[in-house]
Amino acid sequence: MAWESNNIITSVKQLTEMPNVMKAVVPCYYAHPNSPIHSPAFDTSSTDDADSIPIVDFSLLSSEDPDQHSKAIQELGRACEDWGFFMVVNHGIAESLMKEMIEVANEFFEMAEEEKSRYIGQQVFDPIKEVLREYCEKCRKVTRRLLSGISESLGLEHELMKKSMDLDSGFEVFVANYYPACPQPELVMGLPPHSDFGLLTLLIQNEVGGLQLQRNGKWININPIPNSILVNTGDHLEIFTNGKYKSVLHRAVVKKVARISIGIANSPAMNVTVRPAASPLIQNERFPPLYFPTKYSEYVEMQQTHPLDGKSCLDRIKINSPPH
Repeated sequence: MAWESNNIITSVKQLTEMPNVMKAVVPCYYAHPNSPIHSPAFDTSSTDDADSIPIVDFSLLSSEDPDQHSKAIQELGRACEDWGFFMVVNHGIAESLMKEMIEVANEFFEMAEEEKSRYIGQQVFDPIKEVLREYCEKCRKVTRRLLSGISESLGLEHELMKKSMDLDSGFEVFVANYYPACPQPELVMGLPPHSDFGLLTLLIQNEVGGLQLQRNGKWININPIPNSILVNTGDHLEIFTNGKYKSVLHRAVVKKVARISIGIANSPAMNVTVRPAASPLIQNERFPPLYFPTKYSEYVEMQQTHPLDGKSCLDRIKINSPPH
């Protein structure tokens, strides 16, 4: 297929709309150098609990029944320690709101480039600001309760993370990703392997899969159950827990149908210096601090000025390797 290299492309969507482009063949300079990249990848088993992404029943975290509450906290802790990914159900966010969030994001992505350009700068959220505000407020409440439960799972005071991270002034990142339909998905990477900065990321998507996590050296397809929220642990939760709850490498692959995902990363306040929790349960003679104290704003700057490359940013602030 002939292709002029001096064409100026401002978005992948614009590329897909050009005549004869991305209809049958991916332009060579969009192909990943290590393609094919979809193999090997495995689906989590629906029958073997050991191979299934954990499910956390959010409603039980606030249960007044001590046994139910304790069990829910333990399951949350195991999900963070063993997987770093889990699906939250019964979270209290209306399915209609989640669908509307996906729909308004899709409407924005479907706009013509000229129309989108009107929102560059401070007005970027104008087309979706009303539903976005409501959705973010709901997600914030879910995140706070999860972080409180995570503190409990570590044997810490349940508000320790809120106080030490100044979460009332915490940094929140909203990301909407659009992955166009691709005729040769095995050649193209949506997002390369990386971990997320911050504490927790909450993610929803349309009904098209594409997110994969790395577990035991294998890439695993994530197929969230309907009306659930996918949650993954971030670099700063790994720092706070001194490596007990690790952030996990994940990547996005593309499909032959378009995929939309919406993520909200919840983080400490920008001026907070993040370090392992000052608790003998987190750091002691056997488990000395593994990470240098780092101001959150400096970590974000480092992450934003380097390409996505595994956990390279977190590796830069490590002191020691975890004990064996």
